[in-house]
Amino acid sequence: MTHDHFTIYVDYGRAVKASGVFRKALASFTPDTFTDPKYYPPEGTDGELVLRYFIFMVAIDHRTSRYEDFEGIIDGEFYHGADLLYRLGSRKFEEDPDFFSPEHMSRIGVDEVREWLKVKGREGKERTIWDPEVRAVLLRDLGLKLLRLYGGRVRNLIASSRNRLKWVGEGLIERMRVFKAYSDPVEKKAYLFVKFISRRRLFTYLDPENSEVPVDNHLARIALRMRLVLPDEYILQKVRLRQPFTGKEDIGLRYAVRRAYKLVAKGAGTDPLILDDFLWMFGRACCTREKPLCVSGCSGKCRMYSLCSDGCPFREFCDWMSTPEEIIEHIYQDTYYY
Repeated sequence: MTHDHFTIYVDYGRAVKASGVFRKALASFTPDTFTDPKYYPPEGTDGELVLRYFIFMVAIDHRTSRYEDFEGIIDGEFYHGADLLYRLGSRKFEEDPDFFSPEHMSRIGVDEVREWLKVKGREGKERTIWDPEVRAVLLRDLGLKLLRLYGGRVRNLIASSRNRLKWVGEGLIERMRVFKAYSDPVEKKAYLFVKFISRRRLFTYLDPENSEVPVDNHLARIALRMRLVLPDEYILQKVRLRQPFTGKEDIGLRYAVRRAYKLVAKGAGTDPLILDDFLWMFGRACCTREKPLCVSGCSGKCRMYSLCSDGCPFREFCDWMSTPEEIIEHIYQDTYYY
């Protein structure tokens, strides 16, 4: 049964309180520069080539695992999920930067995507990304529209924004809505793209008040557990029972989560895109879906990113561990938004 009407509130008081805790946690946190050649074009690479890489890679940067985990070994090293996606992207870029040209992407086929995003698993079995057909469509749409609207240059798209994220329909986030891959109403991929290229100093936005976190499952899960957002009983019960959300419910939840983190970022004195770095890493290493450190103990991964030490940095603020069975993660899988 679905409801046409539901409510998801932002707890402004808890968001303000959380901002102080986040400020302390962020004090020892170093944001990513996105220059590691394992995953991204190395420093010194021509700017247009870097922009092409990021706009096409982010276009297909949505859930990598569905029916089986997307993971495997490259050059003797194990990669999983998004790490594997970007490792395969970087390897392809190193082989042939023109692979990421709008001309090539405008005609890329499903078989080529399938062959590119394929890897051998630990057991020797080949694994391919679960939806190569969808990713091929997204890449072709993006390549074709870049050619027709911006002369095949991502720099032209950037320049047309006048260094604004949002500005009477002309900002970069607004302009990216024309691309199918970037059509998410909550603008997850668009803000992720901005995060990458701004950190690489290829785009400087003059309206930081319009910066937002790119909301995915990690960020939504943490916000629910910290009770920064308060869904009504109907929505909360769907989360508890792990029932799939409708598209409308997913968008509603992620909008509320985005608003909550906007308040947290403002209170913590940081850009939402910096806060996103912390949240994403914290969600992957510490506040994981099945085994958060407050329940299973520290795995040690958090120390690699200077996320925390001697337990969760939010243990005095977040009381989720008293009812850990309630919030695993909201379920919405049939999407290319995130």
